[in-house]
Amino acid sequence: MSTDTDADADESTSKCGASTTETETSSGSKCGGSSSETTDDSSRSKCGASSSDSDDDSNEQEVGATIDDFDAEPGQLIAVGLGPGHPEGMTERAKNALLEADHIVGYTTYIELIPDEITEQADDIYDTPMCGEVSRTEESIDRTLAGNDVAIVGSGDPNVYALAGLALEILESKGATASMVDFEVVPGVPAAQSCAARLGAPLVNDTVSVSLSDHLVPMPEIESRLHAVASENFTITIYNPWSRKRRENFEKCCEILLTHRDEDTPVGIVHGAGRDDEQVMITDLGELKELGENEIIDMTTTIVVGTEDTYVWDDRMVTPRGYETKYDY
Repeated sequence: MSTDTDADADESTSKCGASTTETETSSGSKCGGSSSETTDDSSRSKCGASSSDSDDDSNEQEVGATIDDFDAEPGQLIAVGLGPGHPEGMTERAKNALLEADHIVGYTTYIELIPDEITEQADDIYDTPMCGEVSRTEESIDRTLAGNDVAIVGSGDPNVYALAGLALEILESKGATASMVDFEVVPGVPAAQSCAARLGAPLVNDTVSVSLSDHLVPMPEIESRLHAVASENFTITIYNPWSRKRRENFEKCCEILLTHRDEDTPVGIVHGAGRDDEQVMITDLGELKELGENEIIDMTTTIVVGTEDTYVWDDRMVTPRGYETKYDY
């Protein structure tokens, strides 16, 4: 979010420890977050970023401060996977990492998944709306370089369509190193696994995941991947299948799958796994496209497309591992 600045600004220090410029209204702190003038201080983090929800990219910015802008001994940076979204689905290691962190950083929706007894003990919580990946990841790094122990959180696992890689990239761009901040990843249960558990046993053989989000990967490349994966006998896990801006992506995906798989191929759909609005459905590939208009499919949904061997038994998807070819049972 851009605002006019005062040309006669005084030098001061931000609450994250990096040198910044005090202005009447600031266009961004060197702690990574965009800031704007507001009369409601509760809507801003201690580093100046608005925590209001949004669907645009207005809070993104170029990477700012480098390692040379910080004088403190760096703290620890931990990427924590929250799992499917309910406290019981978080690992003890994840809970302990969050309890030990000075600051917790994440997407607003994910921050709201963390139990109150954890967030209440943190010195500060920094959240950004959708599409704030770069700003909040840089914020977590700058806070760490300023001497704080910081946890950056995400649902599922930090290495599955998440921010662990981005954190390392931004660390490198700032002239820092992973060992300098004792960077660590605390794994969580990925959506594919938590959804498969609700569907039966669909992932016990070779499996490939594809995201339909074209935020970073252009749709022609996603289509190429889908063709390659669907032409092999893999179980396919589809992330981010539908949003109001990506309706065509889902429809194209269904068309591609049907060029390689039979219409009666079992398909499992899990919306909001482990959350209050969880929904589970098992259908077949021929019926999938029309479900795009159904509330069960959105950006919190994971779709599991079976192989040519997958079948439905007792309302559960089963993908044989191959034991039947070697053992009698």
